[in-house]
Amino acid sequence: MRIGIRVPECARADAVADFAREAERLGYDGVWFPDSQLLWRDVWVVAALTAARTERVRIGIAVTNVETRHPTVIASAIRTVQDLARDRLVVGFGAGNSSLGLLGIDPTPRARMHERIDLVRGLLRGDDRELGGGFGRLRDATVACPIYLAAGGPRNLRFAPRLAEGVIVPGGVSDALLSRSLKLIAEGAREAGRPAEDVPVVVSAFAHITDDPERDVRLLKPICAAMSVAGGGAALAAEGIQVESLPPRVARVYPDLLHAEDWELAVRLADELVSDETAARFAEAFCLFGSEGDVAARLAGMEAAGVSEVLLRHVGSYDLPYSLMEAFVPVAAR
Repeated sequence: MRIGIRVPECARADAVADFAREAERLGYDGVWFPDSQLLWRDVWVVAALTAARTERVRIGIAVTNVETRHPTVIASAIRTVQDLARDRLVVGFGAGNSSLGLLGIDPTPRARMHERIDLVRGLLRGDDRELGGGFGRLRDATVACPIYLAAGGPRNLRFAPRLAEGVIVPGGVSDALLSRSLKLIAEGAREAGRPAEDVPVVVSAFAHITDDPERDVRLLKPICAAMSVAGGGAALAAEGIQVESLPPRVARVYPDLLHAEDWELAVRLADELVSDETAARFAEAFCLFGSEGDVAARLAGMEAAGVSEVLLRHVGSYDLPYSLMEAFVPVAAR
């Protein structure tokens, strides 16, 4: 099982690339960059610089969207990074989160996602494609990179293997949640005529090693509350986690609870909605949280279940995750 780390582009591109190079040196298998144009630096610029400064580590985009970036723009960006990455690039697509929400754009429906990812693939093959103003093609087309789809709900988990080489599952590390997700992905693979074992599954999970779980669990409360707003209420309820109803936007928190610029403020507001007991249940079911031994046991269980890669996410959006990277070095370098 690979170990990757999510790296928000919250600093100069060269500083982010230096972080990625250090992650490579420490034994991490992948560095994954999110795409949200108002929150961070441009993901493709950072990915290209990282590709130029690293040799081995896989470079992932987790995730971009097909609304703020036209498929022709995405295809050109992939071609540019592939020139430098030498086939180390993986591109994840999602329906849209902060990149679309702040613009008032609805998430991408499945049919549109299928159509637009198909266009990206065709352009990377060098095909002529109808582009509205006539036929066009991507000059100097390159080898297509693996495309992954972020999927959380049952329908999307079954749909993903039809469209993408791999699946990114946002959270859900308990035995029950993992079993559910992997079963749905396997069903979708069979429906698509693919062996289930040929569909890589990346589980993205917030990770935090602590010697005082009772103290630190409150740091996860905004994440739990944000999940309930973003359509994750059913998954939470299945684990016995109930969160008071919230509006899509919470006053005083910019841009939202999950990406709050003032995390301590977000924690204080979430304290009113998520109890310590609820936060502890959320940590157990959805996060890699606890002592080093607890987290190592959870990772071993994920590997045994058939997870291809774990994507570690730190609590925060606007600092490079050095503490997380250093805490998980023994795992990444095993």
